[in-house]
This record gives sequence, C-alpha cells and structure tokens, in this order.
Amino acid sequence: MTTLIDPDKLKQILEAALMAADEPLSVDQLTRLFAHHELDSEEGRAQIRDTLAVLEAEAQGRGYELKRVASGYRYQVRQELSEWVSRLWEEKPPRYSRALLETLALIVYKQPVTRGDIEQVRGVAVSQSIMRTLVERGWIRVVGQREVPGKPSLYGTTRAFLDYFDLKSLDELPPLAEIRSLIEPLVIEEVIAEAREVAERDHPELAAVDETWQGAGSDTDDDQPQEAATAFDEQRQEQAHRSPGADEDEDGDEDGDEDGDEDGDEDERRRARRETPSAEVVRLPTPPRR
Repeated sequence: MTTLIDPDKLKQILEAALMAADEPLSVDQLTRLFAHHELDSEEGRAQIRDTLAVLEAEAQGRGYELKRVASGYRYQVRQELSEWVSRLWEEKPPRYSRALLETLALIVYKQPVTRGDIEQVRGVAVSQSIMRTLVERGWIRVVGQREVPGKPSLYGTTRAFLDYFDLKSLDELPPLAEIRSLIEPLVIEEVIAEAREVAERDHPELAAVDETWQGAGSDTDDDQPQEAATAFDEQRQEQAHRSPGADEDEDGDEDGDEDGDEDGDEDERRRARRETPSAEVVRLPTPPRR
C-alpha cells in the first residue's frame, strides 16, 4: 500500500527547498525531491504547482515574495524594500557603462546578432572587454555562427539574464520604442552634465561669461534678451581690440599738453607713412615745440 505525502507536509518541503536553494527551482527539480510513492503518479506535478500557488498567496503582505522567473521559482525580497535591505552589504552594486548597456539592449532586441551588427548600429567599435563582461555575467552566450566568410559568432541572451531582470520570457520586455523614450532623456542630461563639467574645468572663463549673461537676462523683459546679448558681445569685442596703452592714454590727460602734442605728432607721422602710395619714405616737417 502506497502512502501519499500529506499536503501540509508537501507545502513545508517545497518552502524549505526554495529557501535553501541559491537559484530558482523548476517544477521538474522540485518533483525529483520526492520518491515515486510520495506523489500521485499522474497528478504529482499538478500537486506541486497547486502548492506553489498556495505559497505565493501566503507571501502576500510579507517582506518577501515567491517569484516565478525563466528558470523556475524563488523567494526574493520585494523590490520596494531593497533600499533598506541592501544596507546589509557594504559593497556597492556594480555600475555598468552606457556602452555596455547599449550593447546588451541590441543583443536583447535584435538577437541573434554579431559584433559587426552591433557596431553598425552604434557606429563605434564594440570593445572585447564589454562582450567578455556580458558573457562572464552569464547574460549572453554564443548561439551559433553566421554563414559568411569568417563565420562570426552570433550572440543571444540566456535564462540567467531573464532571472536577473525578473522575467519569465522575452515577451515580457517592453517595446524598444518605450525603452528609447525612457533612456534618451537620461542620456541627454548625462551628456550635458559631462560637457558642462569639462568646460568649467578646462575653460573657467566660460563660466564667468555664462553668469554674466544670466545676470543680464534676468533684468530684461522677454523682448530684450537679444539686445542684452548684443550689447554684451559688443562690450567684449571692444575690450578685446583695445590697445594695451589705451587705458594709460585715457588716464594720462593730466600729464600736460606737451606730451599730448608729441604723441599726436608721432601718430600723424606713422599714419602718413602707411597712406603714401610711393615706396619712398616721406618725411614730414616736425611742428615747432610749444
């Protein structure tokens, strides 16, 4: 006489196995935990699925949940609580470059693809370190070779990729257009921030010009910013073309008429040399000194 395992006992065993496992467990893996006489030969798999549904319902309102991903079922902390739970570990989560994420996105949505396909879309070469990182993470794998000269490798995603992002299949991915609409504003903001940081570090004078323009624009009406900018540019050009001794001449009016006359005579002689059409130097008479 065969004795089937008690439903409550079955639930405890499945719960314990899921807690102890360090990776998702499929229905097949859970079924292999039991001897042939412990589960119904025809309804054994259905019993396990029904028990998993009960465990999933009992986790409602708890700090964890029973999640089904591509590889099977697992208990995990709810996403909204990760901010606090992550403080148990001192190391920071890995940060990935934009180039790596763009490469991964192209593989996900265009698979199977070669490195050449990715480079054609991105317009730049794909670093070997990026592909190696994705392979080592277990997110992508070689799924074949394209039948062209050289037979380049074709890449596709793995179950580990789906598990990492809490997906049961690629069908749960959002449309690519939606991904672009979410990423592009962030990329633009990042590029602008990087450009501003580089400009302020390498060209501090630009920051001063920007502050001056903002100050000029804040005191004008909506119809006057262009006029303020024009006046500001004219002032800068005037300062740039001003001779080094211009300020000294303006401040030297109190030195006397005698010095002023000598400077004026010298300027007149130089002007005459420039304007004469002949190669011969014309010497003008020097006016009598006062």
